[in-house]
Amino acid sequence: MPLAVCATPIGNLEDVTLRVLKELAEANVVLCEDTRHTRILLERHAISASLLSYHRHNEAARVAELLPRLEAGERVALVSDAGLPGVNDPGARLIRAVLDAGLPVSVLPGPSAVETALVASGLLGKRYQFLGYLPRGQKALAAVWAELESWAHPAVAFESPKRLPGTLRSLANAQPGRRVAVCRELTKRFEEVTLGAALEVAERFAEAPKGEITLVVGPGEPRVEQVDLAVARGAVRELVQAGVPRRQAAAVVARLTPVTRNTLYAESLQSH
Repeated sequence: MPLAVCATPIGNLEDVTLRVLKELAEANVVLCEDTRHTRILLERHAISASLLSYHRHNEAARVAELLPRLEAGERVALVSDAGLPGVNDPGARLIRAVLDAGLPVSVLPGPSAVETALVASGLLGKRYQFLGYLPRGQKALAAVWAELESWAHPAVAFESPKRLPGTLRSLANAQPGRRVAVCRELTKRFEEVTLGAALEVAERFAEAPKGEITLVVGPGEPRVEQVDLAVARGAVRELVQAGVPRRQAAAVVARLTPVTRNTLYAESLQSH
C-alpha cells in the first residue's frame, strides 16, 4: 500500500475532503504532528484510528520504524496539524525515504493556507512565491524585502502573531507603499483579512494580534530613480499645501510620473 499524505483543515473542520476521511478511517496507523490535535478532527467526523506521533524530534526513528511496515503492506496515513504535510510541516523526510525505497506515495490534496490567503488578499497574479516562515533577525528580514523589491508577483509567508508588528514595521521602513495583506484565522469564526499599504497596515498592527497569521506581500515595482521620486514627492507636497486632499494629490502625480499612487501617499505621510 502507498504512504497516503493527507491534507487536513487549516481551521474549519468541515473543510476536510471525503477522500481524506476515508483514508484516515481505513489506515492501519495515522501519523500525526500532534495526536491530540488530530484526535479532535477524527472525533468530529466519528472516526476511530490508531494514532502515532510524528514530528521533527522523532522523524529519524519513525522513518526507520515505518519503512518495514509499509513494505509489509500496512496502510499508513500521514497528517500534520493543518494543511499538507511536508510543506513547512514534518513529513518531507519520510516521503523521501519511502520514494527512495521504491515504495509508492499517494498525495490527497485539500486546504492550503497559502492559496487561501493569496485569493482572499486579491493580490493575484499568474505566479507567486512562497517564502515559508519569515526569518527573525532584522538584517535577514531586510534582505528578504530587498530581494522582493523588484519581484513583479505576490509573495506569501507565514508569521507568528508576536513577531508580526516588527515584521510589518520592517517592511514599512523598506517599502512603505508596498501592498500587503494580513490574513488572520483563515476559515475560522473570526477570520480577518486586512489589506493596504505597508505603512498603514503596520500602524493597524502596532500590537500583536491573536491567531494564525498568513502574510501576502503584493507585487513589487520597477526601480524608480531617486530623482523621479524626489520630484514626485515634491509635487505631492505642493498640491497638499495648496489644499488638495493627500490621496487625490498622490493619484494625480502618479498619473504623470513612474511612481505609484501608494508609494507617493506613503511617502507624503512620512514627510508630513
